[in-house]
Amino acid sequence: MPHVHHAIDYIELGAPDLAASQAFYAAAFGWTFNDYGPAYSGIQAPDGDGEVGGLDPDGPVGASGPLVLLYSDDLDATVAAVLAAGGAVTRDPYAFPGGRRFYFTDPAGNQLGAWQPAAAPEHT
Repeated sequence: MPHVHHAIDYIELGAPDLAASQAFYAAAFGWTFNDYGPAYSGIQAPDGDGEVGGLDPDGPVGASGPLVLLYSDDLDATVAAVLAAGGAVTRDPYAFPGGRRFYFTDPAGNQLGAWQPAAAPEHT
């Protein structure tokens, strides 16, 4: 995966219980990881080429940092996957001008969001 100057390149999430965080993200979103022992786990890029982030057992957790938004093809299915994996919805899906989104926390307490674009209008 090429790196792009001034683009968001990597994100780290606090994960005091590394195994629990890996299990949550694997179950909810199908993420895979590069394990670096008990001290760090890299989040593999969707295409398998490199990493897009990491889980840091020593990193801060909580909902006060920048909001990470994940893209979803099916927001309602994403809500169900988050709940089934042990996450908590902190703001139910709502409409905004570009589509729909919701917020959730992972088991460590990190807040993230997911969004789905508005459907393109049908032409008649």
